[in-house]
Amino acid sequence: MTAVTQAFPASSPGAEHVDVLIVGAGISGIDAAYHVQKEFPGKSFVVLETQETFGGTWHTHKYPGVRSDSDLYTFGFKWKPWVGAPIATAEEIKKYLNETLDEQGLRPHIRYRHKVKTAQWSTPDQRWTVTVERLEDGALQTFTCNFLWMCQGYYRHEQGYTPEWPGMDRFKGVLVHPQRWPEDLDYRGKKVVVIGSGATAATIVPAMAKDVEHITMLQRSPTYFTPGANRNELADLLRDLDVPAEWIHEIVRRKVLKDTANIARLAFEQPEALKQQLIGVVRQELGEDYDVDTHFTPKYMPWRQRLAFVPNGDLFEGIRSGKASVATGHIESFNEKGVLLQSGEQLDADIIVTATGFDLCVLGDVVFEIDGESVDFADTVTYRGCMFSGVPNMAWIFGYFRASWTLRADLVCELVCRMFRLMDEKGAKVVTPQLRPEDEGMQRLPWIDPENFNPGYLARGMHLMPRQGDREPWIFTQDYDKEKDEFPAANLEDGSLIFT
Repeated sequence: MTAVTQAFPASSPGAEHVDVLIVGAGISGIDAAYHVQKEFPGKSFVVLETQETFGGTWHTHKYPGVRSDSDLYTFGFKWKPWVGAPIATAEEIKKYLNETLDEQGLRPHIRYRHKVKTAQWSTPDQRWTVTVERLEDGALQTFTCNFLWMCQGYYRHEQGYTPEWPGMDRFKGVLVHPQRWPEDLDYRGKKVVVIGSGATAATIVPAMAKDVEHITMLQRSPTYFTPGANRNELADLLRDLDVPAEWIHEIVRRKVLKDTANIARLAFEQPEALKQQLIGVVRQELGEDYDVDTHFTPKYMPWRQRLAFVPNGDLFEGIRSGKASVATGHIESFNEKGVLLQSGEQLDADIIVTATGFDLCVLGDVVFEIDGESVDFADTVTYRGCMFSGVPNMAWIFGYFRASWTLRADLVCELVCRMFRLMDEKGAKVVTPQLRPEDEGMQRLPWIDPENFNPGYLARGMHLMPRQGDREPWIFTQDYDKEKDEFPAANLEDGSLIFT
């Protein structure tokens, strides 16, 4: 990582000290704050959030139809029942989080418009010193903490990723990325092209279709889509039987996880059969005359990237109506009227939406130092995908890509709390992951195995990420079915964590 030199106003006098400093007030940060408060009521903690309110992704994204691409029985916290439809809108998710803050009394602990700039560890002081910019006035503020918990997510909220195509400056219409959606953008009666075919594009296209003249989803290559009703029959049945909400949440959660595990197993044991099953469902939606081979038959096998769920089949409904279409091909260039494909096809547009992904963000782009030496996380090895070799008293919540992010947030929170309890028992102030003698020569592997999962935003930034090893506890599997058993049983005294 490269430090960026930037001038700031003078910092405010004095440093505020807390036992645990949590960075980020989205799903991960709220989960961490809940666990600290519940398990360690004597520990002080503060949550720092760059944005003006809580929610993270669900506050940042304001494009039409923004919704979850995971079911809320697993994306919601396991300790707070979800009572709505499985796929929820951003507003519904923010309402759920807002209730959480009130129910758990977490609101007073959050400081909004506080952007973390640097974090410096002092071994003699056994604490982190964190420099924060107060965005309302530009002043610097200093916090110190015993433990630093990074919960800010994995992408830059202030900007999305847009490739550079020839002729972009020639386009006379409106060019917009979903992460920077203008509140006053009027698309009624307009021709729209959405570049991309991930969950964001699959949300925007049906949400806009009814109001535009026409909307085209332009993709380089197809994605696996799976349609289904936005309801959970088991949850509805249990509600009719007046089963308590907590029981419904847990039962449905387990059923969803079992179904997901079965799909993952099929993806590895019978990939071709699963591929044909997924494509067959799309054929049923669009009919035999539709060119499914070109537009909905991916080149990769299922599970290499996330399966995009289409609630109530709304994307396919838009295509059947004639208001939406799909174009598959490579962009030759932009021009005044829209986009020219390498095939020679011209896509005219008044508005072009670049639903082309994220810019990866490693630990909030914070500049880290340990005893005056800068930290390059690409030189570290991850401990169970949440701590890093040689970095004391710091954890990062990094969730699942193919399963719900929150499933792993919960596991990490429980693991960190176990570690806190062990530190209290030992009277230890510091815990540092460290390679054991038998680990020194192990192979260093990418943060995520590209043969396992390889979306573009991760591939572009993989060189910035920590490494994983070839043995426990230095492996990051991205496999909930394994980690749900491994994390609670993990031996914290196997020599890979040094307590002092």
